[in-house]
Amino acid sequence: MARRKSPARKWAWRIFGMLVLAALAVGAWFWWENQHWTPHEAAYPDQGVLIAQDNGLVNFRTLAALGANFAYLESSIGNDGQDSRFAGNFANAREAGLEVGAVHLFDPCVLADGQSANFVTMVPREDGLMPPVIALDRTAENCEKRVSDAAVESELMTLINQIENHTGKPAILKVTPQFEEAYAISARLERNLWANRTRFAPTYTTRPWLLWSANEQLRSEAADEPIEWVVVQP
Repeated sequence: MARRKSPARKWAWRIFGMLVLAALAVGAWFWWENQHWTPHEAAYPDQGVLIAQDNGLVNFRTLAALGANFAYLESSIGNDGQDSRFAGNFANAREAGLEVGAVHLFDPCVLADGQSANFVTMVPREDGLMPPVIALDRTAENCEKRVSDAAVESELMTLINQIENHTGKPAILKVTPQFEEAYAISARLERNLWANRTRFAPTYTTRPWLLWSANEQLRSEAADEPIEWVVVQP
């Protein structure tokens, strides 16, 4: 004969079920909130976006309506990679009234000369552009031939000088945690920094950052794919 559950046990299971549902609801809310969160404009009045080819078609007018004042656009990668949407994004961002800047993705496995030549072919020499950005993410760990830390720093410094000569403005270094851990570059090169960390202000650079990717996967009506939302240190 089956044993009946006691009233106390029934209530315990009910309470447990309600707690599980509450936890799931909180988790779903936090997930949604993180995907749509941006810092308050009172704290960071100057806000914008970083757009890459993977973001697909982007409505820059909608970005402006959401509070973006500027758009950084990925232009070139290493010595031969190029964002095919750069020219179109450049024109559309300008038409939407946004300030525009270009981003080069540094490849530690190849020489600086080819990388700067790639950047120059993509980015016009205009006084109205924002300072150029060099994104530092990939390390030399997976290069086909071994590249020393000293060689990475030397080629990066050469690339910085060449890009600055082309644009006439000091470059900004967009440093990811893994690159900083490998090369401690924020302590070695005196350039403005751009750091990454969704929702919480980054602390991994040795000097204060100028730009912060406050939400690296922002969902919005401006694009089908998540975009990177950026703020400027006031």
